[in-house]
Amino acid sequence: MPCSPSVPERLKRSLAALALCLLVPLAALAEGRIDHAEIVAGDEGYVVNADIDLELNPRLVEAVNRGVSLYFSAQFVVERDRWYWLDEVVAERALNFRLTYNAIARSYRLSVGSFHQSFETLESAVRTMQRIRNWLIVPAGELKAGTIYRAALRFQLDTSLLPKPFQVTAIGSRDWNLATDWQRWTFQAGGNP
Repeated sequence: MPCSPSVPERLKRSLAALALCLLVPLAALAEGRIDHAEIVAGDEGYVVNADIDLELNPRLVEAVNRGVSLYFSAQFVVERDRWYWLDEVVAERALNFRLTYNAIARSYRLSVGSFHQSFETLESAVRTMQRIRNWLIVPAGELKAGTIYRAALRFQLDTSLLPKPFQVTAIGSRDWNLATDWQRWTFQAGGNP
């Protein structure tokens, strides 16, 4: 006659099932991906170039067309390994985008800091936002030549900047959780950026 699993064994199985249930929804949040990302030595320091593949779902398209501003954020981190302590965060940057629709002008406006550009279609505004070029991450001289660094980049809809009623709606709603996974890679700092 087979014996039933012991209490610790049943507890392990229950915890494993719970962890699997929690991980599946989190994986489903990553709706897009980063097709290409690189760090290049530029004139003023190290810059990032990236191509992001992220598509707005119908709920987000409807929201922006009704006048709700959507905020997106590209987040970038550069770290250096340390054997004696936690890894050192060398640089941590965010590039914030604001996407709006002007019903009077019938155009979409993409804002990055103090820079604004208007587009006739939503698709062209989103396409421009997803092509990051020459984003200064680390000024010249802050990275030690010959040292290996780890880089990580992700892109996401920032629901914390939405109007309060939409923030409440966004809690637990898959339509408002639009993000890529972290894209991670290593690079070696050159001599003179």
